[in-house]
Amino acid sequence: MNFRAEMRKIMKYSYRTKGTCSQKIDLEINGNVITNVKFYGGCDGNLKAIPALVNGMTVDQIVEKCSGIQCGFKNTSCADQLAKAVLEAREMSTKSTTV
Repeated sequence: MNFRAEMRKIMKYSYRTKGTCSQKIDLEINGNVITNVKFYGGCDGNLKAIPALVNGMTVDQIVEKCSGIQCGFKNTSCADQLAKAVLEAREMSTKSTTV
């Protein structure tokens, strides 16, 4: 496969978070691999650390590690919202490649 064909598979995705201090997550998905995660709003240190830790991971790896994590008294967290975002991105990515 050539470089151009490979680049066309990359899809940018934005997710509006629910129940967290961060308001939005942007990411890129290429097949099943997540890169370039960026959070908007929230705790500065966590929102720098999470993208650095998950960069290059698969959707399933991120979901396994981040799903269900709670922040304080909240039923969710930025990491949990990322797990939801990557699942949604994968679903949208799959739909766009089968259309």
